[in-house]
Amino acid sequence: MMDARENRASGLALEVFDPVPVGVLVTVGPEHRLVYTNSLYRSIFGERPLGRPVRTVFSDLIPQEHLALFDQVVETGEAVRLTEEPVDVDGLGGAAPKRFFNFSLSAVSLGGERGVLVVAVEVTEQVDAVQRVRLISEERRRALQRYQSLVRAGTQVVWVADAGGAIVEAGPGWEEMTGQAWEEARGFGWMNAVHPDDRDPVARAWALATGEVSPLFEHTYRIRTVDGAFRHLYVRAAPVLEDDSVVEWVGIANDIEEQWQERRRRDLLGRAAAATADAMRLDEMFSALARVIVPALADGCGVYLLPEPVERPVEGLLVAERVAGAARDGLPEVPPRREEHFSPDSAFASAVRRRSPVRSSFPPGVPPPGFAPTGSGRWLAEAEANSMIILPVVVDGAVAAVVAAAACGGRTPFNGDDVILLERMFDRVRVPLSHIMEFQRTQSVALALQRSLLSEPPDVPGLRIAARYRPSSAAAAEVGGDWYDSFVLHDGATALVIGDVAGHDLSAAVTMGQLRNMLRGLAVDREEPPGEILRRLDVALAALHEYEGTATCVLARVEGTGDGGWELNYTIAGHPPPLLVTGDGGRFLTEPSEPLLGLVSDHPRSSAVEPLPPDGTLLLYTDGLVEHPGEHLDEGLLRLRRHAESLAREPLETFCDELLAGLPKTGRDDIAMIALRLPSAAPA
Repeated sequence: MMDARENRASGLALEVFDPVPVGVLVTVGPEHRLVYTNSLYRSIFGERPLGRPVRTVFSDLIPQEHLALFDQVVETGEAVRLTEEPVDVDGLGGAAPKRFFNFSLSAVSLGGERGVLVVAVEVTEQVDAVQRVRLISEERRRALQRYQSLVRAGTQVVWVADAGGAIVEAGPGWEEMTGQAWEEARGFGWMNAVHPDDRDPVARAWALATGEVSPLFEHTYRIRTVDGAFRHLYVRAAPVLEDDSVVEWVGIANDIEEQWQERRRRDLLGRAAAATADAMRLDEMFSALARVIVPALADGCGVYLLPEPVERPVEGLLVAERVAGAARDGLPEVPPRREEHFSPDSAFASAVRRRSPVRSSFPPGVPPPGFAPTGSGRWLAEAEANSMIILPVVVDGAVAAVVAAAACGGRTPFNGDDVILLERMFDRVRVPLSHIMEFQRTQSVALALQRSLLSEPPDVPGLRIAARYRPSSAAAAEVGGDWYDSFVLHDGATALVIGDVAGHDLSAAVTMGQLRNMLRGLAVDREEPPGEILRRLDVALAALHEYEGTATCVLARVEGTGDGGWELNYTIAGHPPPLLVTGDGGRFLTEPSEPLLGLVSDHPRSSAVEPLPPDGTLLLYTDGLVEHPGEHLDEGLLRLRRHAESLAREPLETFCDELLAGLPKTGRDDIAMIALRLPSAAPA
């Protein structure tokens, strides 16, 4: 082993390398014997025995190709450098075993022998830093590639705006979608491609977002495409901040027309079902549907009801009544309810005949001849309609109604999808439509029966009699069992009847007819007090085993007393009491109060006699005039008496009309009433 004296004799004091901050190794001779390593070298690569060839001493660390470099340096005298060489060593302080070094091999002379001076500089941190930068760069490159792929796959347009919201960069997708060149779209020129109805809302929302620096801007609006149609875009944008200041906005715009159409379809069908859930009349249901159609699907809509459902092909003139309609805000009001006639060659008649919808697009305000309903021509011209759908509504195998919908102004003309959506909307309500039509047919029969039994009061010398009947405005109670009657008996007395059968259906109307006819027959059969006549009616009802309902009634006889006066003989069967009104006030005639009709059989019923004053008014009425839910009957009776007192000196017809008009009504029950006015007192 070469000692320190040899080192000094060589002319090179190797100890000078001990404190240097790099690793140093020295070899001599052709075998490249190791003669020196400084402390840093040893701390990195470990203790190695001196005096032995490096091939054996560093066989675990130095590759064979690198050992050949020692020969090259000795032979040529030229230095050799290796950079960023990885070396597997045990690191200090738990560092990773693979570390990187720059090696420099230079020729030296030691004691007359040529040798090699190796300097090792660790560059692990630098290499790691470079690799991290490369890794980050690669990750960013791949992220950018993923983002660009995502944009190409799911986004129509990527755009950039300045801090004030003006577009400064737009992807090629914008021109492909709208046909707007960059020069046209830059700044706020892109607004010209937005649907006119959406332009102001979009401008306000974008100005608000850029002014208040919203963290996220989201908006959906329609855009005019290259082919002139409009499609829905969903736009999202976020601000780019530097030092808390907005430098630009970055946004994407997705074409969501298909998703929007699907949402609209679900929404319209749901709204149609909800709007018609409580409707009980055809005009109510069609009005509700028209308000759903407009403005979501159309700008104007009219619904025409056929007098009778059409089951066979139409021949000749077709008659229909417009029963409902709606128009978008800003357009003229739809034509009023009216009857219209359609020629056999009209689109309307064609739709009914074929039982399939008819669609047509045309120049704004100029529908083809014979296509539009005649009563709507002026409206279509003023509204600048550009297309129409005429849809027959088939219920129970017959065309019951026809829907005419119009697209106007800037709305895209109807397409096949709109026709399908309109058909599906009415398919969803076909069952309730069927029920309502059946209900109204039943009502029509019952109401006709009911009105046929409400005859005009008789003309009785000295007396004036007036009657009124008002069906309920509520569809479910339009037909009921309320009735009035008046006729002259064989003995000259005048009979007055008011009654009410429980229920509001065909059964109630039929029962009312039976009671009315039986009561008439019993009253004219014998000259008996009213109470006795109702007793016999109870017996007759008991013989009708199928009768299980209840009914109320007031039966009265009005007859002269022989001295120029008049008196009332009456009985009450569970009915609101008659009201007697004079110029001095009014009072209810409450006795006798007997049970409802049909509750007991062959039970005696009493009658009462009441003198009738000159110019007095006797009023018989049903409970629809006085009853209100949640209110005691006495409140309604008091309201009736006070209003009748104020009308006591009015002509009898006016008295009746004002009572109906002036009293609050729920609309849930029918109202029937009959009034009798007594003559003035004879001069003394």
